[in-house]
Amino acid sequence: MKALHLHLGQEAWGHVVAKLLSDLPVQVPERLIEAARVLDTFYIPARYPNSHPEGAPFVHYGTLQSEEGIRHAGQIVAFVRSQMA
Repeated sequence: MKALHLHLGQEAWGHVVAKLLSDLPVQVPERLIEAARVLDTFYIPARYPNSHPEGAPFVHYGTLQSEEGIRHAGQIVAFVRSQMA
């Protein structure tokens, strides 16, 4: 998304995927912003060992979360590619 921002003559800062999508000067489907919100929920808790009340992050994430995250990320990447084509 940051590449798309640059492609469109904008600067983009931060790591909040939903905000990066919302700040684009193009029409972004709401379903993609919702998908980005799901990805945003994975950012900190999955990375830091004390982000959950109990147990390491790997205990709280499994195949379903991984597949969902990969699916959402793929949709966002496809949108970005289509905008840069």
